[in-house]
Amino acid sequence: MAAEEVLETVDHYKTEIERLTKELTETTHEKIQAAEYGLVVLEEKLTLKQQYDELESEYDVLKQELEQLREWRNDDNRKSRKA
Repeated sequence: MAAEEVLETVDHYKTEIERLTKELTETTHEKIQAAEYGLVVLEEKLTLKQQYDELESEYDVLKQELEQLREWRNDDNRKSRKA
């Protein structure tokens, strides 16, 4: 193999290494962005889940209060009829 061929091969490998390094950097950056986006989505999901749980709890309390009010009203109506 002549010296010129060796230099061409070395240059080819240098170019290939540069290309692969650039591609690796871009891919790594994209993966980091995707991971950051995933974290944002998970945080939003957690926030929404907490809001849902709070609303569900409030709904249950209000439902119980409504049931009590209905019972009291029915009791008052029964007492009114007896009087």
